[in-house]
Amino acid sequence: MPRNDISALVAEAADEVPDRQALVESGGRSLTWSRLEDEVARIATGLGTHGIRAGQRVMIAIGNRIEFVTTYLGVLRAQVVAVPVNPRSTPGELARMVADSGTRLVVADETALDAVRAALGELDPDVARPTVVVTGTAPGEGELAFDDLRADVVRPVPPLPDPEKLAALLYTSGTSGLPRAAMLSQRALLANIEQVAAVEPPMMHGDDVVLGVLPLFHVYGLNAVLGGVLRHRARLLLVEQFDPQAVLHLIDDEACTVVPIAPPVFAHWLPDEHLRERLGPVRLVLSGSAPLEPEVIEEFTSRTGIPVHQGYGLTEASPVVTSTLCSREPRAGSVGAALPGIELRLVDETWGQVEGEDPGQIQVRGDNLFSGYWPDGSDGPDEEGWYGTGDVGFLDASGDLFLVDRVKELVIVSGFNVYPTEVEDVIREVDGVAEAAVIGVPDEATGEAVVAYVVPVGGVAHARPHLEEAVRAHAVVRLARFKQPTRIEVVDELPFTATGKVQKGRLRGLERRRVQGLLP
Repeated sequence: MPRNDISALVAEAADEVPDRQALVESGGRSLTWSRLEDEVARIATGLGTHGIRAGQRVMIAIGNRIEFVTTYLGVLRAQVVAVPVNPRSTPGELARMVADSGTRLVVADETALDAVRAALGELDPDVARPTVVVTGTAPGEGELAFDDLRADVVRPVPPLPDPEKLAALLYTSGTSGLPRAAMLSQRALLANIEQVAAVEPPMMHGDDVVLGVLPLFHVYGLNAVLGGVLRHRARLLLVEQFDPQAVLHLIDDEACTVVPIAPPVFAHWLPDEHLRERLGPVRLVLSGSAPLEPEVIEEFTSRTGIPVHQGYGLTEASPVVTSTLCSREPRAGSVGAALPGIELRLVDETWGQVEGEDPGQIQVRGDNLFSGYWPDGSDGPDEEGWYGTGDVGFLDASGDLFLVDRVKELVIVSGFNVYPTEVEDVIREVDGVAEAAVIGVPDEATGEAVVAYVVPVGGVAHARPHLEEAVRAHAVVRLARFKQPTRIEVVDELPFTATGKVQKGRLRGLERRRVQGLLP
């Protein structure tokens, strides 16, 4: 009988390896597979007890803790839709996602709680106010404690009849200005878990200890890491915050063997003269969410002896599309070949297929693709199953993919997507701002950083100091930290095309000249 529900992976593991450790937090708490299954079943039952029905949405605003995993899997077991979000989102961001998704219940930890409460206060009167469940601290008036969500008596949930049922909404920039929710079905999530599992040599084994420092609200951490752990019955070490030295200690102490990380981590670790010894237990490093320079891979591997395999993916693909583990003969700069069960092709501006090694927009086809954007499934795969990623690349003769550029103007900060339009709209809310343009610039620590060019009303002469401060202060309130501009340039005017579009290429040219020391 085919498996239609991700949470069934937990039930199978609990039946076959009940006493094996499944989850361990850096603080010491842990769950075996049998206890994890018990928690998932209790939460699935508890959701029904509190009036949450199949198909309704539950927002999860929790860091990398056991409660995230049990809530997420309990939501899927109950055939409810999970909406994982950054627990450090601002009230405005949370309010928009609650209203857009029609969330009926929010499970929040102490990091997110104040923002969640403020977000609910910002909701329009015609938007239903969801119930708040609190973990890690005492609930307020009208809120529930996390233990209230755990049923005392478990009721069996009927098997999920259709894997096309929606499992999760993950907010991503998509192809429009504001973040949109990608609709990920059980089919898509399970398909990518199996596609990754089919890679040879395997990324994970049952006896691996996998570092879980990538945020679980991000698709990379949620399905590539957690999903892989569930599939292989490995042990997941949950780390809530990335501290370069603390994580190296944990890798050694917990004997981590598989280390999935984002590219900015390498800049933190490479200066450590004892890196080889500190990564002693590690057999494989996996890098994703943004391209990694070949020189970084070469230096890391030569110093540690540990292979680094990177890949390419996106939320809409659940997420992994390619991996260098799938390459016949990996070449420097490649992000690998397509996973088993995934097809790639390149198209030009007229949607004609590109032949040879000419660059084109990357299109993907496979069972791992999303069902379009919430709520109506718009802008999803076409009738033939192809989805245009908005990224530009080329394929070599062996099928390895090389990324060239992005059609979308995404800025990727520490592996997280920042859509410039969203930041520009926030900046324009500031009194005295006439126009704004946002671009990404290279950053050693985060891969890219956000830079804003701002045109003041009435000219630069008297506006620069106070306007820069006002924009920065407003961004702190309205945007998550990774979306906030690291630098604000107050200028007389922006370069425009004849059709009125900002020439961001010219702004990037200014930034290149600044790096070269040709501009202050």
